[in-house]
Amino acid sequence: MRSFRLIFICLLIILAGPVNAGEMLGRKASIHNLDHGHETLLVSAMEKIRRGETQAALPLLEKLVSVNPKFKLAQLMYADLLLSQSRAIKDFGNMSSAPYQQIVSLREEAQARWRHHLTPPTQNKLPSSLVKLSSQQQHAIVVDMNTSRLYLYKNHKGEPRLIGDFYATIGKKGSGKYVEGDQKTPVGVYFVTSFIESDDLPDLYGDGAFPIDYPNAWDQRHGRTGYGIWLHGTPSATFSRPPRDSDGCVIVSNKDLNTISPFIQTGLTPVILADNINWVSTKEWKSRQSKFDKYVEQWRKDWESRDADLYLSHYSRKYSGLGKDYDSWVAYKRRVNPTKRFIKIGISEKSIFLYPGEEALMVVTFKQNYVSDNIERRFVKRQYWQMDKDGEWRIVYEGSVT
Repeated sequence: MRSFRLIFICLLIILAGPVNAGEMLGRKASIHNLDHGHETLLVSAMEKIRRGETQAALPLLEKLVSVNPKFKLAQLMYADLLLSQSRAIKDFGNMSSAPYQQIVSLREEAQARWRHHLTPPTQNKLPSSLVKLSSQQQHAIVVDMNTSRLYLYKNHKGEPRLIGDFYATIGKKGSGKYVEGDQKTPVGVYFVTSFIESDDLPDLYGDGAFPIDYPNAWDQRHGRTGYGIWLHGTPSATFSRPPRDSDGCVIVSNKDLNTISPFIQTGLTPVILADNINWVSTKEWKSRQSKFDKYVEQWRKDWESRDADLYLSHYSRKYSGLGKDYDSWVAYKRRVNPTKRFIKIGISEKSIFLYPGEEALMVVTFKQNYVSDNIERRFVKRQYWQMDKDGEWRIVYEGSVT
């Protein structure tokens, strides 16, 4: 075999360790069954290159570029391997016509895809943010922006089950959006609000777009600006984009978007955007769910008791919501609660998510049915609970969901 050196081989050897890609992909297949044909071929070729089996990698890449000529990373790797058959090459991406930044971006995509396949999530680990899905929320999306990966979970009798994961692109300047135009992707808990058909969009957005509710109430409270953060596809001539290439949106390939789309419910599906996913065991997940459920249930009971002090003990001095700050909320409840002969609070369709990127913050959403001796009211409420300095969880915001 002719002498050659590919810089991405060096990167893979550093990252790889003693992992067999075939065995690894076999383990991963048991986790979910959504189609990953293109990425499976790519990673298998990478593993063979890492082992020095370039002749065995060639037909895999040849097949990949044949079935998916828009896959630029596969095209570049295939071209490098072909070139290495005739002369020594000294870098990743030896196409003189390719701009330097494009080569760098494709190298970053190769690294992101490879790193993920070396450490796929296991069945007995769950993202800590997914505390509780309501019975109406059939699926949830969690994005690990550090690893460029989108995870799709199914609500299986109340427990999240991983059914698919996908390579994803985020903002050019990374995560932590704060102001309009900063080209960053927000960190937080969001919900899909609608779907926009491809016919109503420029080609840039691919096969469609799912807007999310950025800026949410928490973002607005902290003065974060901007709009138009979507989960969308890629231009028709592009299979995938670099890990950091959007103006703040989350982007997946059109193929993956079409795979994900049937699982998304507008108005219901949560999209959790995290710098890094904190993985917890199923046992710990169940324990945390029980703990956070109790906070909300005690708040409900104390409201029904009509004891204003008990009820208000669940509210932080940093509270604001429903048009009131903490002092005006306290004054209002001390005036109103004692006038009621009875209060009944019904809660259903409750979901709980821990907020990534924040210190001990959770988002609770539920259908509330309020009944007293002189009024009855039903609406969907969303609360933000935060741990105070004394270690107690209290409500810092609540309002209706429109």
